[in-house]
Formats: sequence, C-alpha cells, structure tokens
Amino acid sequence: MRFNRSSMLFAGCAAPLLVLAGCASGGTELPPATFVAMQEGPGEEYVIGPLDELTIHVWRNPELGAEKIQVRPDGRITIPLVKDMPAVGKTPSMLEEDIRLQLSQYIEDPLVSVIVNEFAGTFSQQIRIVGATEQPASLPYRANMTVLDAMIAVGGLSEFAAGNRAKLIRFDKQLGRQREYALRLTDLLKRGDSKANVLLQPGDVIIIPESAF
Repeated sequence: MRFNRSSMLFAGCAAPLLVLAGCASGGTELPPATFVAMQEGPGEEYVIGPLDELTIHVWRNPELGAEKIQVRPDGRITIPLVKDMPAVGKTPSMLEEDIRLQLSQYIEDPLVSVIVNEFAGTFSQQIRIVGATEQPASLPYRANMTVLDAMIAVGGLSEFAAGNRAKLIRFDKQLGRQREYALRLTDLLKRGDSKANVLLQPGDVIIIPESAF
C-alpha cells in the first residue's frame, strides 16, 4: 500500500489531536455529558465543609448520635462522648472512622454512620457561576453534576447574557494550571441542545459575559 505525503502527515497528527481535543484551552469544548457519563464512574466522595449539616448514627446506641448537627465555622463538631472532633476536609467515611475510634474507648465495637443532609462544601468542592445569570452563586458540587444542573440552580441566563460565549475555567492537576473551555449555554438552555451539556468537576468556574451592543 502506498501513502502520499499529505496522508502521512494526517496520520501523524490525528492521534495527538484526538487525545488533546478535550483538553486544549482557548475555545475548545468538553465532550457532552451523556458521552462522559458512560465513561466515568461516580464522582469523588464528598468532602465535608464548614456549615454542612450532618446526621450521625451509632448503632444500638442512638443516644450517642446526633440529628441535624451543623459543622461549626471552626470545622469541628461535638456529640456525646466526642468533643470538638475535626470534620472539615474529611469524607463521611473518614469521619465515621474517627468517631468510631473515639467511641471505642467507651463502648465495644461501635458502628457509626455519617450522613450529609445539607451541603455547603469546601471552596475546592464548589461550583461558581458568575456574570450574566439571574442569580450568581457558589453551589456545592455533587457527583455527576452537569452545567444544566448548575444553570437551573441559578435561574438560567439573564436577559442580556451572551450564553454561547460563556467559558468554563478548570484547574488541570496534571499541568498544574487553569484551562479554559467554551460553553454553549444559549444552545443548551434556549434551544435544548443536549450536546452542549457537559459534566462539571469540583472547583469549576462558569463565566457568562453580556452581549455587546
């Protein structure tokens, strides 16, 4: 089989382009959420933040648990027999183990469960939406959260939003710097284009400019 020069150049460039297509900055779009969701498992386990509301159960010892206890601004919680336990920065399973170790001084083989009822989230676990939206806000990230979820939470685009010029800023851990991706929010929200919906990651920032008149 013979190859001309142009076909060889294409073959040498196609593979890197496919790898980098979802990563390049400056207007590159992320894959649709429906595609990514088939490739990815559940999101990272939630990390407890200040002002989160927790419910803590201790099996067969309900008096040692707590219903709807809020993590204090200093990042700690207090329940019976466990005073000033650090909670911020831990996953629920990590906090369960720390409480279990503390209670094991008083009862044999305690079984502890921690449920996050209301999420505030650490800064790195939030999704921030700023610019031309009805209600700019910081939202707690949850597993498999999409741009559509975030935009519904803030009431959609404002009257003068340039939704198809919106950008998503994401920190790339491998590169150690932020990357920029294009969003088509007008196509998503006004025209129902599901291909414009993408998965979010903890710490993402969505910036929505206004139309220029």
